[in-house]
Amino acid sequence: MENASCAGTHPYGASLAPPESARSAVSWAAVFAGAVIAAALSLALFAGGAGLGFLSVSPWAGEGASAPAVGAGLIGWTFFTQIVAYGIGGYVAGRLRTKWADAHSDEVYFRDTAHGFLVWALSAVVSAALLGSALATLASGAAKVGVSVAAGAGMAATAAAGAAASGGGMERSAGYLADTLLRFGQPDAAGDRNAARAEVARIVAVSVARGDMTQQDRDYVAKVVAAQAGLDPQAAQKRVDQAMQEARQAADEARQKAKEAADAARKTAAALALWGFASMLVGAFVASLCATWGGRRRDS
Repeated sequence: MENASCAGTHPYGASLAPPESARSAVSWAAVFAGAVIAAALSLALFAGGAGLGFLSVSPWAGEGASAPAVGAGLIGWTFFTQIVAYGIGGYVAGRLRTKWADAHSDEVYFRDTAHGFLVWALSAVVSAALLGSALATLASGAAKVGVSVAAGAGMAATAAAGAAASGGGMERSAGYLADTLLRFGQPDAAGDRNAARAEVARIVAVSVARGDMTQQDRDYVAKVVAAQAGLDPQAAQKRVDQAMQEARQAADEARQKAKEAADAARKTAAALALWGFASMLVGAFVASLCATWGGRRRDS
């Protein structure tokens, strides 16, 4: 009986294990408070950074910061925003959380770290939800800029090729087909020079888009050039070949420049995304670290 009565006081007895707390170890009120503060500070710092960015650039040549300087400033300000916003948010969460009187010091350290990480995660999710439409608008604007650049390169190639025809691609193709139906067997030197110029421009534009000029078109353009410029057939043919070579070269250069611009935009977007990812990791670390500092101050 004595042994039985002493079982409950045995130092290794199961009955002496501390009871499980019915209250969660997460102080959600402190987490929400820190997340709101971090989100508000991020928004304020973002607005301030945008203002400084607009002040640093200029539409005038030779004035304002260069593109690399603006990019470096954007990356630096992003890291600064993450450190300040999530550092303060994590610290506030650590100071406002409930004191765990029955927890070991290692457990307290883990819980404070988790609180800081929750502040970062909750603020990031809320910010992503609120800024989702803005990011979609920004991506749409970037896509429109890319399309405009590509279209400008195509127009430059067409202009370099001497394509002065009006209207879009379908109208130009229709005009080209109409020209082939109404061609004279022998162009008249006394004919309308502007009409001949427009017809040749349509033929050159379609040929550049197609990649080369057909032999039938080449012979006809040589006849028009010979009739309008007063050249012999051999000289006219040589002029046509030289013009087509220059047009193809201009089109190739325009396409190359468009590809280089697209590749540069891709690399820039990838770099910004990777730097943004790194800054978010820094924000998570700072929030967790500052939450432990705030928790330590709270317990002391």
